[in-house]
Formats: sequence, C-alpha cells, structure tokens
Amino acid sequence: MDQKIKLIWDFRGPAAAKTAEHHQKHLAEFIFHEKLNNDITGFTHFSDMHSMAYMVVNKIEMKKVRDALKPHRGEVYEEN
Repeated sequence: MDQKIKLIWDFRGPAAAKTAEHHQKHLAEFIFHEKLNNDITGFTHFSDMHSMAYMVVNKIEMKKVRDALKPHRGEVYEEN
C-alpha cells in the first residue's frame, strides 16, 4: 500500500473556521479536476482563532500537489 501524506493549511484569526471550511471545498474540487487517487479532505477547528483544512494524497503525488497548492505543512496520514 502506498504511503499517504496529509497536506495541511492553517488559518488563524476570527474568520479561521469559515475560511478552513471554504478552503476544504476548493481542495475537493482540485482532487476531482486533477483526478487524484484519494478523495479525503476535511477541516478541524482547534479554537475560535485556529482552524485547519487538509487533504490526503499518495506519497507519489505529494510533490506535484505541494508545488501547485503550497500547503503550510504535512504529516504522514494514518487511517483509523
């Protein structure tokens, strides 16, 4: 099985939650248009002032997506 990478965009400030939710929609559209292998996206709210949006890509696709979308950070994705 190919290793998966979770690409993450952090948003801070009073509009962080809405921005992360909206960004997640664009990530899902990108996956559809680029025909990527995974369709895992989402967002997480940590506090009133910090949220993140994320997408999961196969390691082989990571550099192409990273260069196109410029995530703030990434981590190895482990499925539950």
